Amino acid sequence: MASEKAGQGRKRAKPGGRNGTGPLYAAVDLGTNNCRLLIAKPMGHGFRIVDSHSQIARLGEGLAHTGRLSDAAIERAMDALSKIRHKLRARKVAHVRCIATEACRQAENGPDFIARVRDELGLTFKIIGPGEEARLAMVGCHNLFNETGEHALVLDIGGGSTELSLVDAAKARRAGGVKNLVNADVIKCWGSLPLGVVTLAEAFACQDELESFEAMRTHAREVISNWKHAEDVKAAMAGEKAHIIGTSGTVTCLAGVHLGLDRYRRDVVDGAWMSREEGLAVIQRLCDLGLEGRAQLPTIGEERAGLMLSGCAIVSATWDLFPAERMRVADRGLREGLLLTMIHGPKRKERRRSRRGGRRRRANKSGEARPA
Repeated sequence: MASEKAGQGRKRAKPGGRNGTGPLYAAVDLGTNNCRLLIAKPMGHGFRIVDSHSQIARLGEGLAHTGRLSDAAIERAMDALSKIRHKLRARKVAHVRCIATEACRQAENGPDFIARVRDELGLTFKIIGPGEEARLAMVGCHNLFNETGEHALVLDIGGGSTELSLVDAAKARRAGGVKNLVNADVIKCWGSLPLGVVTLAEAFACQDELESFEAMRTHAREVISNWKHAEDVKAAMAGEKAHIIGTSGTVTCLAGVHLGLDRYRRDVVDGAWMSREEGLAVIQRLCDLGLEGRAQLPTIGEERAGLMLSGCAIVSATWDLFPAERMRVADRGLREGLLLTMIHGPKRKERRRSRRGGRRRRANKSGEARPA
């Protein structure tokens, strides 16, 4: 069960009163599979959530075969972003930063799609690199490092890629706060691997489900083992004071099944520990249940059932190569890291506003939009 410390910095604010007033910040993450929003207000060394939105848009569907975002995927993403824009306007959010990841990095028409979003919805996205994606995920999980741990491997499974970051956990704790952590050199090595729940599922879609899982796991193991830092990470994770931090829908769903929840509860899942034996047992159970059986599980459902095995293949392959005894589950990551750096990180200079700018929104190079 999540510890009290693990929940710090991401609590839902009550409407009105001192927790419902003041400047609001928002982070928008447009990924290969999901489109997500968090709206928060600063609170102590963290923040309190005011509103959120998550919608499966499958922006990267078919991208691996065509190299382009499909018309249908673009329309699904526009629908999700329209709902997000409505929330931002309704909440009168003062500071907004929008980032796009692997699908927009890889797609030939990614920049054109980003331009359309800006022109039609007034949301200015920055397509961030994989290094920045890994760093933000690490910052978002900063208070989930074991208090006595020496190393932590942050496993961030996305729709189109997986980011792995080996963190000097002791150094991260000594940094003492997000502002210092942002500038501290705590990531010993990182990599962005071409393994995502969408792309992997599409690549092995024509096989029997169990055969497909084994093929995906074998492929994931090969990709990870060929990562240039694999041996260094393996050595670091062999010690007793090392653990994995898993941040993705795959990992939180695994935890929900492991904990036997009859509905998803972030307060229970976030910060929970899962042993390697427990995690692999849940993965085997999901394989045995089949697609229809997984869809009936309350913490997975129909929307996620089809992509669970590709995510599980990545988790299993990671544990095969880096056999840490425990994984800490993170229902947090990139968006939380983005919010923390906006609120508590070094402040960026705002662009000077034009007197003739009217009430249009202007965006700085970081992708943060502010009301003119």
